Amino acid sequence: MDSIAVIGSGSWGTALAMVLADNGHDVRIWGRNKKQIDEINTAHMNTQYLPEIELSPKIIGYSSLTEALQDVRTVVLAVPTKAIRDTLKKVKQIISEPITIVSVSKGIEPDTLLRISEIIEQELPESLLTDVVVLSGPSHAEEVSLRHPTTVTVTSKNMDIAENIQDIFINQHFRVYTNPDLLGVEIGGALKNIIALAAGITDGLGYGDNAKAALITRGLAEITRLGSAMGANPLTFAGLTGIGDLIVTCTSVHSRNWKAGHMLGKGESLSEVLDNLGMVVEGVRTTKAAYQLANKMDVTMPITNALYDVLFEDKTAKEALDSLMQRTRTGEMEELLNIISINNN
Repeated sequence: MDSIAVIGSGSWGTALAMVLADNGHDVRIWGRNKKQIDEINTAHMNTQYLPEIELSPKIIGYSSLTEALQDVRTVVLAVPTKAIRDTLKKVKQIISEPITIVSVSKGIEPDTLLRISEIIEQELPESLLTDVVVLSGPSHAEEVSLRHPTTVTVTSKNMDIAENIQDIFINQHFRVYTNPDLLGVEIGGALKNIIALAAGITDGLGYGDNAKAALITRGLAEITRLGSAMGANPLTFAGLTGIGDLIVTCTSVHSRNWKAGHMLGKGESLSEVLDNLGMVVEGVRTTKAAYQLANKMDVTMPITNALYDVLFEDKTAKEALDSLMQRTRTGEMEELLNIISINNN
């Protein structure tokens, strides 16, 4: 079996390391916190992120990125999107042979409006990059670490390499599909965090299932509308990285984005929410990026716009929801046909 490096010792990186170890691979997991790395190596635990979960001895922790990457050809990149560029700059200084990067973070970079696979290709020269594979889908780390049934999808410009990564990860608990729509998979995985934030807000405001069902459905329409305008296959958003990811992040207390939205709905400020959670909430940066992207492409995204106003323009959650409910009336089927028309053109 191969040695595989996981860059990022948070909950998701650790859970995926467990999947790889279950499949017989020697796994090297890198993290900045030496105390955490020592705990992984001595107690086979990562209590900061996955308390009470015992890790395989096949998972070896490294605080040296150079040592973690030595003679490794497959690297799972599991750091927050805001840390990806800096991490890749370090990787570029260390490696001398090409690697395959499996990107498992979900987001769009504000201002540049680049997807993560595009950031990776921008930071690493072709001579050091075999390919980029994106792994995405409805998958809470807490449940993956308990070996609860989970399904995800992998995608790449090179589907042969995507299938290789599928084989590396797939097992009886962790089912992996392939999807050739790299753009759609990344857009769906990133934008669902926006809708999860909004879903948390409706729960925080005390609204019920009607509001959440509407939000998820209309959120899917927004994601599909922007993704189709960018050239994605609209059918992708009916799959794991569309409706699947929406369901899991909008309805589960495991979701950081839902938690953050719930706290915002309860009246906390964004700075208070981020301080109290103590973890990265990807949907915040992605809301800014999606807002910029929608304006650039002239795509209507009312939920994204309303959430942007809450996060960055000091509008209250209730005011934002009221503005959504009072929008000019329109026809649902008309919007769906417009999405189809965008894709066909």
